[in-house]
Amino acid sequence: MDSRTEPAESASESASEPEPPDAAIPATASHDAPARAHPHADPDDTAARPPLLRELLLVAGLFAVYKAGRLLATGHTDEAFANAHRVWGWERSLRMPGEGAVQATLLHGDTLVHIANTYYAAVHFPATVAFLVWLYLRRPGHYVWARRVLALVTAAALVGHLAFPLAPPRLLAEAGLVDTGQVYGPTVYGAHPAADALANQFAAMPSLHFGWALMVAIGLITATRSRLRVLWLLHPLLTLLVIVGTANHYWLDAIVAAALLCVALAVVRPPHRTVTAVGSGRARERAEVPVRDLPELVGAGR
Repeated sequence: MDSRTEPAESASESASEPEPPDAAIPATASHDAPARAHPHADPDDTAARPPLLRELLLVAGLFAVYKAGRLLATGHTDEAFANAHRVWGWERSLRMPGEGAVQATLLHGDTLVHIANTYYAAVHFPATVAFLVWLYLRRPGHYVWARRVLALVTAAALVGHLAFPLAPPRLLAEAGLVDTGQVYGPTVYGAHPAADALANQFAAMPSLHFGWALMVAIGLITATRSRLRVLWLLHPLLTLLVIVGTANHYWLDAIVAAALLCVALAVVRPPHRTVTAVGSGRARERAEVPVRDLPELVGAGR
């Protein structure tokens, strides 16, 4: 009698014995734990950074080629002023607001116009470099995308400078504007365009000041998740007012730069957005949650 009841008792004990808490967790879950520990992590955060030396050489080469190309476009004085008259006439035909309205606001005080000149001279390159450095350190995937877009826009702008030399409105007597850089300072240009060996003053269209500033704003809005990130658009807006108010660019210069940027953004695809990655990660987590089997009741079928 005892020998017959022992197997039943042992089976009952094994069935009623509680399952260890970790037994229901699949072995793969331990490997996925680090990924689920940060469900909101952007896949761009874990992207491999390009080699630093190579990137430094690429960016430095980009600026060098741009500077050299701008200098190659010098010497087209007659063509540059002829194009300036055309652009000024096009804007008036389109009934665009005059650049003089913005400059009149700046000229209300010496301090304001001096700040505008300083912004034009000192913010353009440092802001773009700081943008690229931050992306390289914090958003490597977005850095590669932004660098490609900037390179494409810069190359297209260089072609435009060579094909369509344009004197800025501060040099066009018909515009009746003040060369604020020369009058109030500071300025990055020489007093005489033909003798300026540091910069090409006939490379007004398109405006890379505005094109780069707009890309900085778009790049930061795309790469960050703050609810206030739309405020980065204040940078290109302020840049637009500065380049027009200081009479360094026409409205059309900024419009053409924005159009080139739109083409570059359409050609170069950005990294995947964070929301998509988070949503797919959560769906994958729900799919991997195991269903704990209910313990079988001994004798339930009898």
